Amino acid sequence: MSSPAERGAPPRTRRPIDRIGTTVLNELVQSIVTGEYASGDLLPPEGPLSAEFGVSRTVIRESMKRLQEKGMVTVVQGRGTHVTPFTSWNVLDPLVLSTMIGNDSTLGVLDELSVVRAALEAAMAAAAAGAVDEDSRSRLRERLDQMNGLLDDSRAFRQADVEFHIEVMELSGNDLAENIARFLIAHAVSSERYTGVDPDRAFEITMAEHERIVEAIATGDQEAARVAMHEHILGSWERRRLPTAKPRG
Repeated sequence: MSSPAERGAPPRTRRPIDRIGTTVLNELVQSIVTGEYASGDLLPPEGPLSAEFGVSRTVIRESMKRLQEKGMVTVVQGRGTHVTPFTSWNVLDPLVLSTMIGNDSTLGVLDELSVVRAALEAAMAAAAAGAVDEDSRSRLRERLDQMNGLLDDSRAFRQADVEFHIEVMELSGNDLAENIARFLIAHAVSSERYTGVDPDRAFEITMAEHERIVEAIATGDQEAARVAMHEHILGSWERRRLPTAKPRG
């Protein structure tokens, strides 16, 4: 019997198996984050999930494995797959964090993210002040000058703002804190909820706060640098935070 290709028929197209698995995984993570499957709930067995998604049991099995790696489920032979408490999730997993932010209608996740980010960057600003030298002073002044020249270009100003914070992180020498803070920033800034609504003269206020951070670091005042960075990050978030959203709790 001749093949479809030999008969001149167009080849059948199939969705790549990795794309199918990614779609299933994304939907399962979404279901857990939104509470469709709550902590302690038992996920449906492979058979029903396979039928629901229209995929093989192999795809479902692989998706369960990846959910387990993200800390979102536990798989016990003979007892099924249970959703774990939020405290067990790997919130530094890109898919988990982006899904949490995307479904953060109350902005509670972004509130908590801002608190964590403020603590990390405050510590790094203090460390940068403790190791300040002429080169670091020059690098920070260059970042300020760059931002000052972009006050009329909101997109470019925001990018320069991120680069300023990364400069402080690098000067701190704390690679682990920098890695975590960079990750948080990268996923937060992609959210319109995090961008929020800028008040009048928002960029001028940001410049003034950055100048206080640089002044503290440049003079080697670690406590002033810590306080200035902490107040800047939390204050900036509070100014941008959408007024209609209410904190969790």
